[in-house]
Amino acid sequence: MVQISDSLTWELVKNNNSFMKKVNGSTKRGGTMRFSVEQGNLMSLSTFKYSGIANSKAVDVVVADNNTAKLVKKTATKAHSHPKKSFSKTSINKHFRRVEKTILSQAIDNYYRPDLKSETLAKFSAVYSANRKAKGVKKVVPMKKGRASS
Repeated sequence: MVQISDSLTWELVKNNNSFMKKVNGSTKRGGTMRFSVEQGNLMSLSTFKYSGIANSKAVDVVVADNNTAKLVKKTATKAHSHPKKSFSKTSINKHFRRVEKTILSQAIDNYYRPDLKSETLAKFSAVYSANRKAKGVKKVVPMKKGRASS
């Protein structure tokens, strides 16, 4: 298979691909939002910056089975016809600070994708708190009922 540049790949897939979900805006000025559910897309937005298809280096934090998290990185592979083999998954289910250090060392500090530092840490923080609530370690905050009428 022939290798092509990241920008050319994006130009080919930005308008039509099987992972794109379009949602109409709720107002006249809102327009259409484009989301993407591809593996490696950190923010689930259909943009070149976050695309797991178009970028040769992609980072993502996903929820795994039994309420754990995984760091997903796109790696160079010789099996171009097998996209599943092009992603490496690292389990990250230790203490929050240790995992933060692992994410920084594997995805940001080694010049892999330093532009996605805040997004990666924000997504891990969201996944971490959701996993703690699912495990029952952290209690779900009850919804406020308002003032009681007498």
